[in-house]
Amino acid sequence: MSAHWSLPFFEAHHAQLALELDAWMQDQVVDESDDRAACREWVKRLGQAGWLRYCVPALHGGALPQLDSRALVVIRETLSRYSPLADFAFAMQGLGSGAITLAGSDAQQARYLPAVSQGEMIAAFALSEPQAGSDVAGMQTIAATLEQGFVLNGEKTWISNGGMASFYVVFAKTDAEAGARGISAFIVDAPHAGLDDSHHLQVMSPHPLASLKFAHCQLGSEALLGDLNGGFKIAMRTLDIFRASVAAAALGMARRGLHEAVQYAKARRMFGQTLADFQLTQARLGDMAALLESGALLTYRAAWLRDTHGSDGAQAAAYTQAAAMAKLTATENASKVIDMALQMHGGTGVMVGHKLESLYRDIRALRIYEGASEVQQLIIGKSVLKGLA
Repeated sequence: MSAHWSLPFFEAHHAQLALELDAWMQDQVVDESDDRAACREWVKRLGQAGWLRYCVPALHGGALPQLDSRALVVIRETLSRYSPLADFAFAMQGLGSGAITLAGSDAQQARYLPAVSQGEMIAAFALSEPQAGSDVAGMQTIAATLEQGFVLNGEKTWISNGGMASFYVVFAKTDAEAGARGISAFIVDAPHAGLDDSHHLQVMSPHPLASLKFAHCQLGSEALLGDLNGGFKIAMRTLDIFRASVAAAALGMARRGLHEAVQYAKARRMFGQTLADFQLTQARLGDMAALLESGALLTYRAAWLRDTHGSDGAQAAAYTQAAAMAKLTATENASKVIDMALQMHGGTGVMVGHKLESLYRDIRALRIYEGASEVQQLIIGKSVLKGLA
């Protein structure tokens, strides 16, 4: 068992979870040449094996009474060390259904959450727009009120699982003049008249992404998720839950990068000795390990803080700051670790098909999605000014 799971942030069941998932992942072989087919396969396998049960609370088929940040951290760090695409599949089941866990009616939770936990439905979270990424309040998708519900018009983009999701949690303006206070959340089943999710997006590290276009997409009143004009809080609370787990995904990739560097340094011979014998190599490996573990401690602290102290009321600001520090530090440091590991491999590291070549592409997006590094800096800076540091 890895020593970091024995740190006081975790309980015995978290360490056992890591041990069992690690053993399971060693037996999984999935062809990832087609990212959409691979993600469907990962969702199916993760669901059948019971790992997706950690994405929902026990009342609706989950493994634990409520969403547990430390379990999410353990799972995402372990999955991403083996397959960032497996981690992506797991994470989107949690993020895509998280708003339903937080704000869904009994009927909504009963309809969607058990199916998500079993891998029978694929979830998606639709917040970003072409002109509204970090500036959520600037979204332009409108949900106009009808006598029997709502009608959606607008566009979303960079939507993970776009074009293959069973449903989308969509955020739209129900009061165009109220900024963030005029946003509501909706559940839109796919396929649905007025929804076009066929425009797939290609990025440097293949993942199933798409733009969504809504043209007179009519929804019944039962599609509203939570309170009218309460969507911004739902979105931020959902992102807050999973922010520390994004940091954990970065840690998993960094640990794999460090592992690859150590193995290569021990085996590569040059000038009559191994690469590991050179002091410059030892110093570089020391930097990599320190960068990784500093991000890890912030990540584990953030998850522990949410699980043990909560993230509502007086504890909300402290957790938000801790999660922002974790996400910023772990993703930025992981990028440095993987870059150094690739550099150590020389030309071999940039060959298409090499693990470090794919990790180099995989890690880059984590500094952008679910709150770019610059946004995390602003969150931390404002909390420091308020005397919370």
